[in-house]
Amino acid sequence: MHSYRAVVTGASSGIGAAAVRRLTAAEWSVTAVARRADRLEALAAETGCSVVVADLTDAGAVDALAEAVRAAGPLHALVANAGGAIGTDPVAEANASDLAAMFDLNVLTAQRSIAALIGSLRAGAVERGVADIVAVTSTAGQVAYEGGGGYNAAKFALRGLLGALRLELAGEPLRVVQIAPGMVRTDEFARNRFGGDEERVAALYAGVEHPLTADDVAEAITHAILLPHHVNLDEVTMRPVAQAAQHKLVREPLRVREG
Repeated sequence: MHSYRAVVTGASSGIGAAAVRRLTAAEWSVTAVARRADRLEALAAETGCSVVVADLTDAGAVDALAEAVRAAGPLHALVANAGGAIGTDPVAEANASDLAAMFDLNVLTAQRSIAALIGSLRAGAVERGVADIVAVTSTAGQVAYEGGGGYNAAKFALRGLLGALRLELAGEPLRVVQIAPGMVRTDEFARNRFGGDEERVAALYAGVEHPLTADDVAEAITHAILLPHHVNLDEVTMRPVAQAAQHKLVREPLRVREG
């Protein structure tokens, strides 16, 4: 079996780390990218992935990543997972610097990664017959909600960026896939958003039967990449069964109604 190559950003924890595990289990050669060297080293020891320590908000670090990828040969998939939320302030009270940081973290890291790696992905498409750009967006990029203005804005922007990219790449064997999860239980994401407030983290998931896990999302990512080459999953919205919509979350055990 040919060993295809993938780059996964935001790979030190959560969905990114789970995607590395899933892809290496599928016998792909994976380069895990993140800022925290210790987390990446542990993931490499576990999965056999290679690692690049990089802050993707730094253009120079992205250039260095691109050079390392080019030196290793064609690239067959990019999983643009780096992102995050900062705070829950109302729009009229939010700090503009927090919004700018979220835009950089969620939108510009993806754009920088795509721009830097597109040549390697085109080489991978020649070799494999297709190459994939899979981005982790969010249902926050589909429906706005109170206290989410900055994160909504960033994820709406990322969704629009990827939609434009798909149109621009039309005619090439390059698939652009958006995976948009609803509630995923990744405590680190919530802890970062709530400034380390463990009570707010616990309250977020309280009573919800089986929120999505990072591995659930990683399975969807891997599924999209491994589909037949002519199939593109433009946008996959996934939620736990307990979350019927962005505003409709059941905080009690699921049960079949009688009658």
